[in-house]
Amino acid sequence: MLKIEIKEGENIERALKRYKRKYRNVKLMREIRDRKEYTKKSTKRRQMVKKAQYREKYLNREE
Repeated sequence: MLKIEIKEGENIERALKRYKRKYRNVKLMREIRDRKEYTKKSTKRRQMVKKAQYREKYLNREE
């Protein structure tokens, strides 16, 4: 469970923004969606390779 300490005199909107950022960085929703249904190991591997290829292509394009 995420907890956000509200600082003295801090605006509630600012605290909500910090909470949302922390929640997004934890990647909780992604994990929940992934656990919702089973994915085969071969499918996971294929996605990892595809992501690595994209990353490599992106890095080579900038150089």
